[in-house]
Amino acid sequence: MYGEISASAASDAGLIKISDTQISDLAGQFKTLDEIRQALTTENMNAVKGSGISVILEMILAGSLATDASDIHFEPQDEQIRLRYRLDGVLLDIVDLDPKIYRQILARIKLVSGLKLNVKLSAQDGRFTIRANKTEIEIRTSVIPSAYGESIVMRVLNPKTIQLTFEKLGVEPKLYDIFAREIRKPNGLVLLTGPTGSGKTTTLYAFLREVNSTESKIITIEDPIEYHLEGVNQTQVNRAKGYTFLSGLRSALRQDPDIIMVGEIRDSETAKIAINSALTGHLVFSTLHTNNAAGAIPRFIDLGVNSKVLSSSLTLSIAQRLVRKLCDQCKKKVAPEPETKKFLEQVVESIKARRSDIQVPPVTEIYEQVGCPACNGTGYKGREGIFEAILMDEAIGKVANENPDEREIRLAARPQGILEMRQDGILKVLSGRTSITELGRVVDLTGEII
Repeated sequence: MYGEISASAASDAGLIKISDTQISDLAGQFKTLDEIRQALTTENMNAVKGSGISVILEMILAGSLATDASDIHFEPQDEQIRLRYRLDGVLLDIVDLDPKIYRQILARIKLVSGLKLNVKLSAQDGRFTIRANKTEIEIRTSVIPSAYGESIVMRVLNPKTIQLTFEKLGVEPKLYDIFAREIRKPNGLVLLTGPTGSGKTTTLYAFLREVNSTESKIITIEDPIEYHLEGVNQTQVNRAKGYTFLSGLRSALRQDPDIIMVGEIRDSETAKIAINSALTGHLVFSTLHTNNAAGAIPRFIDLGVNSKVLSSSLTLSIAQRLVRKLCDQCKKKVAPEPETKKFLEQVVESIKARRSDIQVPPVTEIYEQVGCPACNGTGYKGREGIFEAILMDEAIGKVANENPDEREIRLAARPQGILEMRQDGILKVLSGRTSITELGRVVDLTGEII
């Protein structure tokens, strides 16, 4: 069956063309990871190799699109090449590739990505585009030398995976209303914090879509531009040409913007200019690498921002993570272990102390992952966010000026009635949307409950 797949036309530099019919046929064949694994056995790949190595590459790419994989990993081992997809934030083994076939795949990927074929001992970055179902999907390629050969990671930037609207972020009602109010203010700084892969870009883009209008000018400085937003002036960091977050922010301020999005605040000068921009009539969105919403305040002070100036400019600090959702087809109801139940009861009490309006499910039962064909045996299907936020108010400003300690900031934020990430996550555990195991993978469950 796979031997009948036609080779793609790749006459355009940096572009693999896959027809709508072809990608639809492939996606129709690849319903599960097991079907992809079967298609990519050495026997099948040898059968289709006569049509050109591009066909094998297209099968690998089509498999990633069919499963909504965010990344494709080729990892040289001692005797074979391990192929893995990242699904819902977790790497899963697909097949082991024959080194001879992999060498041809490597050469093909380098060619379409605009990389040098004869460079094998240095890292290279490139990109190419595939067209599938009338959608252009950018593939970002990274090649690095490793002990057993060149390792490849391809980032699949599929627009459909980031088309979340503001309403579909999965934020609980009180926090949703806060987000809606704060992102529509004419000025101020809205921060998103969290590690790489926590969904910050998706949330930022949802915010930008929500505030985008013909009456305002939005400029972004990104590294890199991950997805294109209609009506938004997006720029990309290019350090080789001197265009950094700092220089980009300075340039953006000369463009008469209403709203600026800075992909990340990494240094003191960028932090100070972002703060000043928020004070001078601009709405600024940005991200920061801290573990929680409270951590943004001492981090800014560490970067040299005056605490009183920060209190006047920062309006909202948000932290988020992504948790995998339990598969509705196979999740299993269980009674929590005594220690787990005790922990759940403690968190539930802390939730009730903050919010009397929330109906908390009983802690007598939770759900666990099982695994079935519908979820490729993982027990999970899809992801959703868990959030926390801190509004800058008089109490938070006072702590920031006197003792900018994370714990003190968290205590001062309690009267705001906004749940912390752990509390938001536990509500999703008790409602059967995720598992306690999965929550513990992305959030520290051992820290002090405030």
